[in-house]
Amino acid sequence: MMKASIIIPAYNEEERIADVITSALMQNYPSFEIIVVNNHSTDRTKEIAVTFPVTVIDEQRKGLLYAREAGRKQSSGEIIANLDADCLPEKDWLFSGAAHFADEKVIAVSGPYLYHDLGLFAQKFFLLTFQYISRPMNTIMQLPFIKRGGVLVGGNTFIRASVLEKTNGYEQSDDFYGEDTNTAKRISPHGRINFDADLIMKTSGRRFNSEGFMALSRRYFIAFFTARK
Repeated sequence: MMKASIIIPAYNEEERIADVITSALMQNYPSFEIIVVNNHSTDRTKEIAVTFPVTVIDEQRKGLLYAREAGRKQSSGEIIANLDADCLPEKDWLFSGAAHFADEKVIAVSGPYLYHDLGLFAQKFFLLTFQYISRPMNTIMQLPFIKRGGVLVGGNTFIRASVLEKTNGYEQSDDFYGEDTNTAKRISPHGRINFDADLIMKTSGRRFNSEGFMALSRRYFIAFFTARK
């Protein structure tokens, strides 16, 4: 099977980094590596990460895309699997995502977030939104007369390494909000992007708590429709 490289950017994640690495190490996939990118942390993130059997590298330029690109350049897998430091993948996550690449036309696959630390209503609301809106939206955006990329969910995304190489990696000048939309637009000319409603990723809703539901939703909405190619 194709080797996968799990890339985990981390900035000041000492409270969460052990959990995401532990979950990543428990994957039932036969061939993978884990690369943690310490993104100029000022806490114990790196100190904790190096205690695990993973590769830990430093990226001094602070920013998600700087970290992802540093991890990509260090990777040796045929599939780049993106996790955020607050994600908790189930043990079959890697296997389920990588299975899509048996179709040579598929260049990327993504799936929904489950914000496990929000209230039950918010959890269900966002999960159903991802499953019943994001999936058809992904199909519509790739129609020949639209060609607007596809739907990628940042910390739950798999991309062929060869396609990222062809497109010169991640666009590091992108803002955090909308970076996945821009990545989808840049890679979409090279093949099909799948959205798997069953490829669910547990993650934290901490940004909704810190920035507010309406404010954060508005930022994501604007970024989704204005991200450049």
